[in-house]
Amino acid sequence: MLPITTIGLEQVRLPVRDRLDAVEQELRGMVPSGFGALDEVGEYLFARSGKLLRPTLLLLADGVAGRPPTDAVKLGAIVELLHVATLVHDDAVDHSARRRGRPTVNHRWTHQVAIIAGDYLYSRAVIEVAALGKLEPVSILAHTANRMTIGEMRQLVLHDGLDFSRADYEKLCEYKTASLMSAACELGTLPGALEYRGALRVYGHHLGMAFQIVDDLLDYTSSTEIMGKPPGQDLQEHKVTLPLIAALPKMGWVERRAVEALFEDAAPSSAAVREIVDLVEAHGGVESARDEARSRASRARDQLEGLPPGPCLDALGSAVDYVVERVR
Repeated sequence: MLPITTIGLEQVRLPVRDRLDAVEQELRGMVPSGFGALDEVGEYLFARSGKLLRPTLLLLADGVAGRPPTDAVKLGAIVELLHVATLVHDDAVDHSARRRGRPTVNHRWTHQVAIIAGDYLYSRAVIEVAALGKLEPVSILAHTANRMTIGEMRQLVLHDGLDFSRADYEKLCEYKTASLMSAACELGTLPGALEYRGALRVYGHHLGMAFQIVDDLLDYTSSTEIMGKPPGQDLQEHKVTLPLIAALPKMGWVERRAVEALFEDAAPSSAAVREIVDLVEAHGGVESARDEARSRASRARDQLEGLPPGPCLDALGSAVDYVVERVR
C-alpha cells in the first residue's frame, strides 16, 4: 500500500513550471476563433488556469531524458485543448450545472452552445497538431479522441444500470480518462525520450485509472466546499461507480431495494442519496475503491523503475502520490 502523503500539484509541476507558463501562452493563442459568440465561451473556459495535469505529465515525460525540448510545449497545449473539449461535452451530456465551482457552459449558455464549443476545441486541437507536420502525434491523438468518444457512449448506454459490472467500469475508466493521460505521457516521449515510450505510456494508463477511481471515490467522501459540487452527485445522476459496484454484493435484500428505489427515482432527494452513500461506506465500498486506486498507483510507479534519475522522474513519482491522495 502506498503511504499517505501531502503532495500538492505545485510540487509535481516544479521541474516544468516555466514551460507550463509557455503552455498557457500557447493555449491563449489557439483558442480565439474570430467569431465573438464563440470567443466569449473560450474566454470563459480559459479565464482561470486549470490543473494542467495532462500537460504537466507530457512535459515531465519529455524531460526524463534531459534533451533539448522541441514540440513538447505545443503538444501540451493541444492535449489541454482536447481535455477541455471533453469536459464541455461531458457536462452537456450529463446536464451538469457546475464544474470546479462555476456554472458549466451548458448551464450558462445552452446545450447547443456547449456542443458547438466542444466541437470547436476538438477541431482546433486537430488543426494545431496537423500543423506540426508529423504523423505520429496526429495518430496518437486521433486514436485517443476516438476512444474517449466511445467511452462517453459506453457511459450513456450503461446509464441507470445496476448490472454495470466491474469490467464495464474498468473499460469506461480506460477509455474516458486513462487514454488521454496515457497519450499525454507517450506524446512527451516523442520529442526527446523515445526509448522510454512504452514505460511512460503504461505509467500514464495506470495513473489515469487511479485518477478516475479517486474522482469517483471523492463523490462519496468529499464536501461541496472542496469539490465545488454536492457529494453524491454521481448517485443523483444514476451513475454506477466502483464504490457502489464493490458494496452491492455485500448488501442485504432491503438495502439493495433501497439502491434500486433511488435509481428508479428521476429526482432522488438529498436524504435518499445520503442513505445510499452511508450504505456504500458501511459495506466497504469506499475502502475497496481506495485500495484499487492505490494498487493502480503502485503499478504506475513500477513503470518508473530504470528510467534516468532526475527532477522530472522524481516529479512523475510525486504525481502518483498526488493522484491517489488528492482531496479534490
